[in-house]
Parts: sequence; C-alpha cells; structure tokens
Amino acid sequence: NMKNYDLIVVGGGTAGCSAAYNAGIRGLKVLLIEKSIHLGGTITSALVVPAMKSGEHQINTDFYKALIDELHAIGGQATYQDNPGWFNPELTKIALDTLMAKANVDVFFDTHIRDVIVENRTIKGIVISKEMLSVYNELIEKQNRELSVSIEAKYIIDATGNCEIGKLCGCKVLEEKNENQPVSLRFMMGGINVPRFAKWLEEYDSDRNVTTVEDIDGFIHLSTAYTWDKDKKWALAPLFEDAVTKGILKDHDRNYFQIFTVAGMPSTIAFNCPRIIDYTKTLDVENMSKALQLARKNIFRLANFCRIYFPGFEKSYISNIADMLGIRVSRRIKGKYIYTIDDVKSGRTFEHPVVVSNYPVDVHSEKKDSSTLEMVRDYTLPIESLMSADIDNLFVAGRCISADFMAQGALRVQASCFSMGEGIAKYVASLLA
Repeated sequence: NMKNYDLIVVGGGTAGCSAAYNAGIRGLKVLLIEKSIHLGGTITSALVVPAMKSGEHQINTDFYKALIDELHAIGGQATYQDNPGWFNPELTKIALDTLMAKANVDVFFDTHIRDVIVENRTIKGIVISKEMLSVYNELIEKQNRELSVSIEAKYIIDATGNCEIGKLCGCKVLEEKNENQPVSLRFMMGGINVPRFAKWLEEYDSDRNVTTVEDIDGFIHLSTAYTWDKDKKWALAPLFEDAVTKGILKDHDRNYFQIFTVAGMPSTIAFNCPRIIDYTKTLDVENMSKALQLARKNIFRLANFCRIYFPGFEKSYISNIADMLGIRVSRRIKGKYIYTIDDVKSGRTFEHPVVVSNYPVDVHSEKKDSSTLEMVRDYTLPIESLMSADIDNLFVAGRCISADFMAQGALRVQASCFSMGEGIAKYVASLLA
C-alpha cells in the first residue's frame, strides 16, 4: 500500500497551508497531513486573529492574497487599520478547504506520523497510523504493520510548529534552556453590544496608539490593550487594579490583555489573552497541561471582569475557547544557515530570500517590564534557514525555523509563516522542473 508524492507537508497551519497550496498550483503532487480535523493552525485552532501587518515590501504573498480573497467572498474578512488580515476563524476552516481543492492538494485529517524512514541523509518515506496505546508491545507491532500506510515523497516540509519530523529524524536543534516565551490561550465572547462598547471605549481612552475604533460599512471594528508593564500609560489600568483589589481578578490575570473584533461576527470580541506566566516549558507535556488548566480558570475570571466593567458586555458570554495553545517559541531546527538577531537589525540581504518583513522583535516575558518590542526596518530571511542541516530533502517552515531566540521572536508571526511556506514551495517546484 504505497503512495508517491512530490511533496509531503506535515502540519496544516499557516506555513503548511501556504506551502501545500503553492506547490499544488504549480502542478506538484502534494499531500498535506494535519493532526486536527481542520486546517488553519493558529488562525483556527488557536484563534490568533487578526494576522499582524508586516511591512510594505513583503514577498511570497500569493497565498495570503488568495486566502484574503476567498474569505472576503464568504464574509469572513475585513480590512481595518490598513490591514487586510482581519479573519474569521470559523470561516477560515471552510476557505482553506476550498483553496486546497483548487490546488489539487490531498489532505489527510486526524492523522499522526508514526515513523520516518531515513537513508543516506534522505527521508524516503513516512509511516502514518492512528495512535494506539497498549501494554502488549508485540501485539502493537503486529497491529501497526497492518494499520500503517507507507508514503513516499521526494521532499518533505516540517510545518508542525514543534519540528516533530526533524525530531524523528534526529536533526540537531537550537533550543537552549531558559529561552522561553509565555504561551496564551485565546478565547472569544459573544452576545456583546459592540456599538455601545465602542462608544464607551472611545470616550474612555483617547490614546489612539492603544485603542482604535472604526465603522467599516456599518460594521464596528475596534481594538484595545493593557499590560501590567509600566512602559505605557494604559487607560484601562484603573479598572484592572480595582478588579484585583476586589478579588474579581488575580494579580497575574492582568499581565496581558488585548481584544479585537472579528470579521463577520458583529456581536463577538476576540481576546489575545490570558498569557500564562507560570508555565513556559512548551515541550513539556506536564507543564503545558498545567498551563491549560490555569488558562481556563483565568478566562472565566476575565469574562466576569468584562461583564462587570465594560458597558455593552452585560449579556455577554464565553462563546469559544481555543483548542490549541498560542505557542510563541518551541523547538528550532539547526539549518544550513542560522539566522541571527544581528541579521534582523542590520537588514542584511541574501541571495535566496523567502521573507521580507518589518514586524518588530516581539519577545514576551513572564516577568514584569521585561518583554521586548523593538521596531526594526525591513529584514530578509534566506531559504537556507528553512533547510535542515542534517537531512537533504527536509525543509522547515513556521516557528521551528533555524533562527536564534531573539530573531525567531520577529519571524514567528502569521504573515512571515505564509511567506516561508510559499518560498519553499516555489524552490521545490524549481528543483523538480
């Protein structure tokens, strides 16, 4: 039972979808393997919307534009504050299915990688099967052989976020101890009188750097934020301090708070929080499991806080809690080139660029007043940082690329992940031409 592909993309998130689509429309035979039951990764599972704007000179944006158009056609996209990346997470699931069909990409959902077959620095095949737990090892071996489908491919892209394929291949990695960023578990609230809240917010906070409100064709869009860091004067600070004093919030609940409207959801607000500061080891199952339990308690308190303090939230309710953590950094592969923070800051250019961005160096810290948000001019990421140093036909795209900790903090955003996937697809298509 053997299938052959030009390209297998493992992980159907932002980088993986872009790679699969771009390879597919170039006529490559592509398989996209996703562990969840829908595509979209951070956009859909982790509710990370909007996609942040990343400069005027981006390259490899065909997929991003195709997704914008597809979502716009079905009522799931808005352009707000000069940023077309305001997406509706639920409709994105539908739009991505449509785009993969247009590109003739085979998609396997709810599928886990059991093994990778490597010979002479080359991945020859991938073994997939449903996961099983059993105490009888001999039985498992026998069953697994019957359940497995071996799939061959010329090239593989690891777009799993955690570099799972690189790990199975024994590739060298770059992560160091104590190079962590806190994770977030995002959520949404429905039943909000958004016009009422918007009117209150505009009057309460006149600082347009933090708070924006705009009426786009009768749909109110808004955003605002507050953190416990003292680098800005946050208009919402007194409300959070009052809530902590009264026991409505715990002190750590207020470390980071950010909200956005959602395209096509007129009475919904999306929360870019809570940010979990107590548990930051993203590759440790026990650690992340505790983070999830803590996060959901925080969400319940934050929702209650909003109902008490924000006009327009009187009848609101928690409508959705992300089914995936928002992870900013985890395992990073050692590539043919290790991209550094000096490369970011110097704006160094390369012969084979895949990303051009000016998204800031954005490294969250679990400590007060220790986060980094440093504006930079355009920087360029080379394809060599997306190539494994150890396996000749393995590429990586997304947060697990070959970059140092601070540089990865600038590159991890969705717009750059779209470009990475597209850059690899175009490169692989040229190799197979």
